[in-house]
Amino acid sequence: MIGAVILAAGESKRMGRPKMVLPWQGTTVIGQVAVVLCAAGIEAVVAVTGGDREQVEAALAGTCVQTAFNPRYREDQMILSLQVGLNALPLGVDAALVVLGDQPQIQAQVVRAVIAAYRESHAPLVVPSYRMRRGHPWLVQASLWPALLAMQAGQTLRDFLNRHAAQIEYVEVDTPSILKDLDTPEDYERELQGTSY
Repeated sequence: MIGAVILAAGESKRMGRPKMVLPWQGTTVIGQVAVVLCAAGIEAVVAVTGGDREQVEAALAGTCVQTAFNPRYREDQMILSLQVGLNALPLGVDAALVVLGDQPQIQAQVVRAVIAAYRESHAPLVVPSYRMRRGHPWLVQASLWPALLAMQAGQTLRDFLNRHAAQIEYVEVDTPSILKDLDTPEDYERELQGTSY
């Protein structure tokens, strides 16, 4: 079974307002991420909340996504949220996608390509790549979860990927959407204007 952890616990400091619930294509930023993951057939999806918890939970009501709260969200460490999310996934999940909650540009075909590559190779890590740059969502097999769960605050997901670089299988994609997220009002306005991938 394939699961997914949506990292959605940030405080949106650079955005200046709760970015996960900003409008996006008839839903919200986090709602669009949920729509794509549910449409791609992910069997267990957990969104990790923190800042703006109630609004994010309300935005996800009625979707296939469950939520889990990161009580240390103010430390602004993605690794802590990923640890909360991995621990919240149900038994039987043998690999999980690591998904950014502020990446509504996520595309179902990319999600499916990453999963297909994993099912074919069973590589411990499967990472999408656009023009030699790795992006999200990437997939990590349960065999590597103990290494993630052992990481300390201050360590990053990039540190983890670099440490396990020899175990990564890259999936080349033809869309820069894997490199995009929304950090600032300028990012949001530019991406909302409808860059098509």
